[in-house]
Amino acid sequence: MKKKSKTLIIIPAHNEEENIGSVIGEIRKHHPLLDIVTVNDGSTDKTKYAAEVAGSKVLTLPFNLGYGVALQTGYKYALESDYQYVVQLDADGQHDPQYIQALLHEVESGAADVSIGSRFLAERAYKVTTVRRLGMLIFGSLASIITKRRISDPTSGYQAINRSVLHFYASDVYPCDYPDADVIILLHFAGFKVKEVPVKMFASKKLKSMHGGFKPVYYIFKMFLSILVTLLREKPDKRKREICQ
Repeated sequence: MKKKSKTLIIIPAHNEEENIGSVIGEIRKHHPLLDIVTVNDGSTDKTKYAAEVAGSKVLTLPFNLGYGVALQTGYKYALESDYQYVVQLDADGQHDPQYIQALLHEVESGAADVSIGSRFLAERAYKVTTVRRLGMLIFGSLASIITKRRISDPTSGYQAINRSVLHFYASDVYPCDYPDADVIILLHFAGFKVKEVPVKMFASKKLKSMHGGFKPVYYIFKMFLSILVTLLREKPDKRKREICQ
């Protein structure tokens, strides 16, 4: 019987039947001993089946609840299952699993509570649309000013976290809509150490994504609002253990 890992890989997935199998396969190739859970966010295709065939445990939400809710579902599962570390990455093939250990090293060594994979610190340039790049620059600059440290990739979903942050992310302070720069600011206010790590990312294989079409404009508006609320609300306590419903 396989020994339970201290680390859980969380993959939020919505209608990713074409990509999820290869993503899980690449993780298994580089990190065969790590446990994997796919959070099937109300997919209408065969995402659940493809993930199970590839060897992942699957948690299925009754309908599409969104990226943040899918992630938090994974966090709660990891917490209840007594994992010490979590690595989250997307199901569309953007995130190269070869960098999982580099992210994990920072949290396992205690150098950081959260390590964020930055595509802009790597040698290879990553191309994004003008509107999305503008959003990244704006919110990266805001997060950098507020946290007093450079944040180059505030929208990166490629992260590793320790168990203290796992408790924090599973609580009601976590913004379950577009968790990006606002979460980095929350972590700073709560006293957690955040560090960016250079990683390579690939262009999304999906024609439509969370940041496609008119969504970048909506995203920019929502993120401004979320950051404003974050700045005005009572500063979070990193010892908080209240799990949000």
